[in-house]
Parts: sequence; structure tokens; C-alpha cells
Amino acid sequence: MPALICGSLAFDTITTFPGRFADQILPAQVHILNVSFLVPTLRREYGGCAGNIAYNLDLLGGSPVILAALGVDGGDYLARVQGWGADTSLILRDAELHTAQCHITTDRDNNQIAAFHPGAMSHAHQLAVPPRGQRNDLAIGIIAPDGRDAMWQHAHQMAEQGIPFIFDPGQQLPQFNGDEHLEILALARWVALNDYEARMLQERTGESPQVLSRRPNVQGVVVTLAEHGCEIWQAGERTQVPGVAAECVVDPTGCGDAFRAALLYGLERGWPLHRCAVLGNRLGALKIARRGPQNHVLDGEVRALLAR
Repeated sequence: MPALICGSLAFDTITTFPGRFADQILPAQVHILNVSFLVPTLRREYGGCAGNIAYNLDLLGGSPVILAALGVDGGDYLARVQGWGADTSLILRDAELHTAQCHITTDRDNNQIAAFHPGAMSHAHQLAVPPRGQRNDLAIGIIAPDGRDAMWQHAHQMAEQGIPFIFDPGQQLPQFNGDEHLEILALARWVALNDYEARMLQERTGESPQVLSRRPNVQGVVVTLAEHGCEIWQAGERTQVPGVAAECVVDPTGCGDAFRAALLYGLERGWPLHRCAVLGNRLGALKIARRGPQNHVLDGEVRALLAR
């Protein structure tokens, strides 16, 4: 059955800094920070969390339904998504603003600095999760990074429509205060974070992943740990899922979105969370070996995991 993906559609401008950010930033001088990074390579890619998750879910054989906003320059992106066969009926075409733009610089250690222009994404709250009477085939959903108001509204709308969803605040986590996070967490079925976000969420809410996983409505909290895999928290118990060695490390952009697509795919099919995470780790390792967030294809190992 289809999965509803609420999040951003964006164009990514990706550059590579051959040095290390840490060598250019003086910790004692961050209050007067003024740095410039020479970036010899530059690419423009299709991106945004909703687009990246949908791309990976489509690769796996899922049925993504995208609820997101594109701008006046989004025609090519819309055609691309329609070319996958994904459902684009809930995509807003803004008549004035440009599509969201993310400018990402990656250093040699795969640390990233990004600047994001929201554009049409700031109007995503004009979209609504369709009511059950209008559409009752949506089996699962995800609240991925999007406009703040859109994330807030769509989380509540999914809960009202009885659609179990993953809360994936990502880079928009700082846009919500502790009480607001707690309200959304009371509606979510699963929570997906990286290790940095998990620490930030704990600071804002006072609840660690272990505590969050004990909430009666939460069936699991997943904390990704880059090349070290991830940890799963369920009912206060932690399970470590080992990472997968990548063929090569080329570009980390979109690895987290690939992982989340695997969660959606497996959970919609009733898989245990551990099996979903194993698939997610493998898909993330596959993605990191290719440039851009939507250029990789499945390999034999992923297909074997799907066939088990």
C-alpha cells in the first residue's frame, strides 16, 4: 500500500572542500567567524528529503505518495518524479516562489555545512493530508524536514486520519521548542534521528531515546550512527545494528533519507524494526558510494535482503 511522504522537494548545489573544516575554523574565534572554502567541484542535483525518500522507496518497490511544494522552476523535477510512476497528485506548484534550494559543502571527513533557502517549501502548510473518506489507502507516513508549519499541521492531520507515521525532524528540529516536540512525539509511532539530533532532542525535551521508546504510542526509536550503523530503542531496550562497509565513500548527501525509505518499506510490510534497519544500513552504504542523493541503483545485496 502507498506511503505518504511529507517533506521538502529541493535542488541541491553540492560542492566539495578537499581540506578539513576543523583546520579552517578557530574555536576561540567563532564569535567573529569569517571563513571561505575553496570548492573545486560543483554539481546541481535533485534533492530534498521528500524527493530523496521517495526515490529510494520507489527503488525498493514501494509506492510513494509525495505531499510537498515545488516552485515556478519545478517543472523538470515534477516530470522526473512522474517518470518513476510515483503519485504526484498532492504536490503543490507555487506560482511565485522558486523551488527550495540547498547549498551543501562537504569536507574530506564527510562533515557538511549547508545553507538552505526554503522558497516554495514555506507554503507547504497550504497542503493537507487527505481525509480517509477521500483516500483510505495510505498505510504509513513520515514527517520529514519541511516548512515548520507544514510539519506541525501534517503530523496532527496524520494522527487525526489514523495514519501511523515516523517523526523525522532532521535539520528542522531547532524550529520546535520542547513542548512542541513533546506534542508531536505523543502522536508519532516511530522516531528517526541521527546521533546529533538525538542529543539535541534530549536537551529540548528532557527525554533520551531510551525514555522516548517507553512512550505507549512509540513502537521504536532509531538513532543512526553513520558508518557505525544504528541503534534501536524499543520499550527501553537498546539493540545495536552494525554498519555496512561502503564500496567507497563519495558523497554522504541523502544517506539518511535512503535509510528512512528502508524503514517505510519494511514497516509497511510488517517487518521487525531490526530487519528494517539492516536494509537501511545497506541502502545507505550503497548511496554514499554515488554522487548525489538520487543517482544510485540497487545491487544484489539489497535485492537479497528484500527477498528474505
